[in-house]
Amino acid sequence: MNTKKNSVSVLQVNFDDKKLITKIFEIRNQVFVVEQNVDPSEEYEFEESSIHFLLFEDKTPCATARYRKTEKGIKLERFAVLKQYRKKGYGNKILKRILEELKNNEDVIYLHAQVQVVDFYKKQGFIKKGDIFSEAGIQHYKMIYN
Repeated sequence: MNTKKNSVSVLQVNFDDKKLITKIFEIRNQVFVVEQNVDPSEEYEFEESSIHFLLFEDKTPCATARYRKTEKGIKLERFAVLKQYRKKGYGNKILKRILEELKNNEDVIYLHAQVQVVDFYKKQGFIKKGDIFSEAGIQHYKMIYN
């Protein structure tokens, strides 16, 4: 029986690191463009003004997210975990890493959660604000970190 535990790490990625940014884009393309049919023109925006994160299992990139400053605060977005790596807590790990980085931040921290992951974000301390809305053809709620 194999009981080896995989090594998991989350790396902050500079936009100038084209090799790792390419890996991030590959994950987002697979999750959003291929699986969820998001138009690529809506998926890739604000890249240079965002702080990107990449989660590795052993040496394999398998999840990503980013945040950026907006006029409304700090927006967390583009959380994506490759299908074969889901249900391992990786979305939680990358979210906790970002929230740890932002712990001394004074701005409102918010995100637009797809309907199917609202409960995930509630468990992490986010609360729903306002009505459901459509973004990139997918139903979302605005959620604020409490």
